[in-house]
Amino acid sequence: MSFEHKMSVSMPTWVPEHVRHYLLHTVYGQSIRALARRADCHASTIMRQVRKVEQRREDPLMDEALRVLASDGSGGAAAVSNLEQLQALRRLAEPTALLAVAPDMGRGVIVRDGAEAGQDLAEPLDLRVARALVVRDFLDPGSPKGRVVRYRISGTGRAALRDLIARSENRAREMAEAPTPFAHAKSMDEATPLRSTRLAAADSPVRALARRKDKFGEPFLTPAMVHAAERLREDFEVAHIGQRVSQDWQAMMTGPRSGRGGQGSRMDVKARLERAFEALGPGLAEVVYRTCCLLDGLEQTEQSMGWSARSGKIVLRIALARLVEHYRQSGQLGSRYS
Repeated sequence: MSFEHKMSVSMPTWVPEHVRHYLLHTVYGQSIRALARRADCHASTIMRQVRKVEQRREDPLMDEALRVLASDGSGGAAAVSNLEQLQALRRLAEPTALLAVAPDMGRGVIVRDGAEAGQDLAEPLDLRVARALVVRDFLDPGSPKGRVVRYRISGTGRAALRDLIARSENRAREMAEAPTPFAHAKSMDEATPLRSTRLAAADSPVRALARRKDKFGEPFLTPAMVHAAERLREDFEVAHIGQRVSQDWQAMMTGPRSGRGGQGSRMDVKARLERAFEALGPGLAEVVYRTCCLLDGLEQTEQSMGWSARSGKIVLRIALARLVEHYRQSGQLGSRYS
C-alpha cells in the first residue's frame, strides 16, 4: 500500500492540514522538508504546525484524538457528519454552556455553567464528535490539569456554526424551490438564477431570508431592510473590533468605550449603535442583535428566545422595518433607500 493511499484510508477528510502534517511527520516518519515540498510552503511553516499540535497534547481529548487518528483500522476514519457537528456546536453556543469530559466517562456531557441544582440541563455528547471538534479548533479547553476538563466553544467554532447553519438553510431552501416532476418546465437559463448553490460563510441570515418570497410572490425583505441590517452589522464590527463579543446585547452596549472622538471614531459608532437599539426597544433589539450582529440563524434565535418555530422571520421583518424608519429619520439610510 502506498504512503498516500495509506493516509487517505487512515484519516478522514475533515482533519485540518496542520494536524495531518503533524501525524505525517511524527507517526509516518515524513521529513519536514518533504512535507513542505508537498504543501508548497516553507519548512518553517510545517515546523510551527508540528510544534503547535505537540503543545496541545496536554489536552487529554486532543491527545486521545491524535492517538485514534494515528491508529490503523476503521477507528481512525470514523465519520463525523456536518449534522452532528451542527447539533453539538448549536448547544455549546448557548449562554454558559460548556462540555465536561473526565477520564472515566464514556462520553462528554454538555452542561450549563452555574446552573441551579436540580435543573436537568445535562446532555450527552459522543466522544467521537467531541474529538473532532477539538481537532478542528472549535473548542477551547480550560485547565487540562484537573480531573474534569471543561471546554467552551471558540471563535472558530462560532464561525463554523454560522457556516453550517447557512449551508443547512440553503439546502432546505433549494429543496423547497426545486420544481416538482409535473411543474411547467423552464429553460436552463431561466431556472439557474433561482437556485444558486454558492453560499459563503459570511452570508448572513438576513440575506438568506431576503431571497425568500412571501405569499404574494414578493421578496420577504425589501432592499431597504437588507441595507439597514448591513449598516447595523458594519457599525457593530467597527464598534467592537478586538473586543470579546457577548450574547447579551445590553451588556455589549453598556461596556467600555474607546476612541479619540471625532465623527469616524469608535465612540461615535458605538453611540450610533446604541441609538439604533434604543429605537428598536428591548424585544426587537435582541432579535436584530442575534441575527444581524452575531449572525445567528433564525432557528437558533427562536430557540434562544423561547419562540415557536417559524415565528422569528416575522418578528425580524417587523424589527427591520422599524430600523429602516429609524435610519430614515436620522438621515443614515442613504438616498437610494430614502
